[in-house]
Formats: sequence, structure tokens, C-alpha cells
Amino acid sequence: MPDILHFEFMRNAFLAAILSSVACGIIGAYVVVRRLGFISGGIAHTAFGGIGLSYYLGLNPLAGIIPFSLAAAIGIGLLSRKARIAEDTAIGAFWAAGMSVGVILIGLTPGYAPNLFSYLFGNILTVPNSDLQLILLLDLLIIAVVWLFDKEFVAISFDEEYARISGLKTLALDLVMLCLIALTVVIMVRIVGIVMVIALLTIPAAIARSFSQSLYRMMATGILLAGLFSIAGLWLSWIFNLASGATIILVAALVFLVNALLRAGKARQTAC
Repeated sequence: MPDILHFEFMRNAFLAAILSSVACGIIGAYVVVRRLGFISGGIAHTAFGGIGLSYYLGLNPLAGIIPFSLAAAIGIGLLSRKARIAEDTAIGAFWAAGMSVGVILIGLTPGYAPNLFSYLFGNILTVPNSDLQLILLLDLLIIAVVWLFDKEFVAISFDEEYARISGLKTLALDLVMLCLIALTVVIMVRIVGIVMVIALLTIPAAIARSFSQSLYRMMATGILLAGLFSIAGLWLSWIFNLASGATIILVAALVFLVNALLRAGKARQTAC
């Protein structure tokens, strides 16, 4: 492992893995508890439109992903809650529209769009210092907002109807939470890509849930697991010359499968 850290791009990759695990563990807990995984996938794929817009305008792709992700989060939230459109329908519409806009704008961009593959499937090995700074800022923003709306988020996560009756502005809180998911998606895109972002957002939190009795312990465990999966995936991808993002997801998926099998076996023994 020390030999890997001799290279700056690997040091950046490990820092990106550690920083991204913070947002992943915190927001992943809400995603799993509230069953918002499909929304997360919709936001992630809509963000492809932002990548296309960035390439078309000659900007840093992350500059386009952030507004597109936030717009998708707010749009899905408002359509599903105000326009009486089924949530899966709203997600599907934004998902398709975002991908289509991205494909069209990239097609209109003169020349070849470099590094496009890395945004679809991730390339943590190419994370520059500027992106590390952005990930750190987004982490701090997510932590600040979650701390500020701590009790409100807990209320809508476990009993949204009671929270509404109690006078909480559940729609506004929902939109804030969806925006936090969007910002987490922005972070994850550089790590594992648009296609696999939903896996890293949900798998660590889902495993953490089986070991945690409270939401906050679930967050802490999720952060630890996301970091371990990312570091283990990076190390294995280095040793076996594999795609880093896919290896990270594969490590997470294998641990999830083992945990599920162990829990199933334990449940059978208890039943007997």
C-alpha cells in the first residue's frame, strides 16, 4: 500500500475516496430509510445533460452537473408532489430528458469530447486537486444543512404524515433533502460515474442499517463502510489493473451479498 501512495494521482484518489464517503454515508442513510434510491438514479442520469452542456460551452463538466442535478431534484420533487404525477413517471421523464439533452449537446460540440467515459463509469484516478477542494466544500455544505435541519429530517424520514400534521413544511424539507442527494450525486460521479452512483449511495447505508439501532450510528457506519469499499476497490484495481470505479462497486456488492446471506442464515437458525 505505501508504494501506491508514491504517486500523486493515487494520493488524490485515496483522498477523493475518503472525502466522498462522508457525503455518501450521511445522505445514503436518508436514501435507504426513505427508499429514495430510484430518485437518486434519476437525478444521476439527468445530470448527463449537464455534462453535455459543459462540453458544449467549454466549461468544467462539474459546473454543468451541479445545476442540472439540483434542477432535476427540485423538478422531480415538485412534479410528484404538486402536479399529481406519479413519482416514477416524473423520474423517468427527467431521466430520459437529461440523457437526451446530454447526447444532443455532445453531438453538437465540435471535435471529440474527452474523458466522457469517465463521467459515465467514473475514474477516480484522474481527480485533480480542484475537484478535491470542491468535494470538500460540498461535504461541509451537506454536513451543515443536515445539522441545521437535524430534527426535521428525522421527523420526515420516519413519519412524514405526522410531521405534516405537526406543522412542519414537509414539501420544503423534501426539496432540501433531494437537493442534498443531488450534491452527493455530483461527488459520486467523479468516483464511480453516473451509471453506478446509485450503488455506492445505497449499498454502504443498506449494510450499515443491519448493524445500527439509530440513524446517526447508521450514518457513521455508512461513512466507514463507503471509505473501506473505496480504498479496497482502489487497491485491488491497482494490483489487478482493473477499472477503479467498477472494482469499488464490485467490492461493495460482494460485501452486501455476504451480509445478506449471513443475515438470512441467522434468521433461519432463529426460526428453528
